[in-house]
Amino acid sequence: MESFNIKIEPTSNSSILKFETNQFLTRHESFEFGNIEEASKSPLAQQLFHLPFVKTVFIAQNFIAIEKFNIVEWVDIQDEVAEQIKTYLNSGGLVVKTENVESGKLIPVTVYAESTPNPSVMKFVANKKLVISGAEFKNIDAAKDAPLAKQLFHFPFVKEVFMDENYISINKFDIAEWDDITLELREFIRNYLQEGHEVINNESLEHNSEEASEKAASTTAVNAEDLDEVSKQVVDILDEYIKPAVASDGGNIVFESYNAETKTVKVILQGACSGCPSSTATLKNGIETMMRDMLSGKVDYVEAVNG
Repeated sequence: MESFNIKIEPTSNSSILKFETNQFLTRHESFEFGNIEEASKSPLAQQLFHLPFVKTVFIAQNFIAIEKFNIVEWVDIQDEVAEQIKTYLNSGGLVVKTENVESGKLIPVTVYAESTPNPSVMKFVANKKLVISGAEFKNIDAAKDAPLAKQLFHFPFVKEVFMDENYISINKFDIAEWDDITLELREFIRNYLQEGHEVINNESLEHNSEEASEKAASTTAVNAEDLDEVSKQVVDILDEYIKPAVASDGGNIVFESYNAETKTVKVILQGACSGCPSSTATLKNGIETMMRDMLSGKVDYVEAVNG
């Protein structure tokens, strides 16, 4: 089983700090505990309340947020708290008891449909986090570890499925029009999530499965330590400037390689971007211009290929 890692993230409230995990803690619920008695159903929250500065504990899908009393500053204690949470999780400690949870606050599920620049792709956005990282499924075989994607492939007009964060991008065959199938898909996804079914069985599925593009699988898990300096800069530029805009359109862009001799960067397009009549050229030219400007003399060309 993959080890838990913790990433510390500040919030707009200086008294509250988020401790994000690389795996789901709870799939379908969000909890708020104001004291150790309220936290009777959460051994993890109870342990945290033994720290004298803990005022409130929030547990959501992939993070724990802690509100502190003003007797201490986060800068002095955050690393120790993160290590304590990490040790607890990696020792197999229980986060929340699933039976008869009374203190938690269930988040109702809503889903809305949003068009994308790709006429064949519709984006379905939920009010909850669905996956830790992006996963693309080209067919039902590739979705063997993703129950929701597998169910979606039972619709005869579903061609491909891409999931990331809180949305699902569905690529359809031309046999159906979005006006005729959008409501059906939206309601199916909403009901599926509302009933508490699993989205993905394996939290480490960011590597994708078999036919879900081995190229994309190997590159979504790029280890920064294995990259040369220019490649690291390319990844940083993609993450900071390109991915947010692409994600808003229901797609994803993944770094594949950098060739120093030809000064060429190769990227893979996923989700709504993959196969889009306009995005390949538009993204290639836009990224290419940005890379040339920001990495002058190191990058001259960008190759964009569909995942």
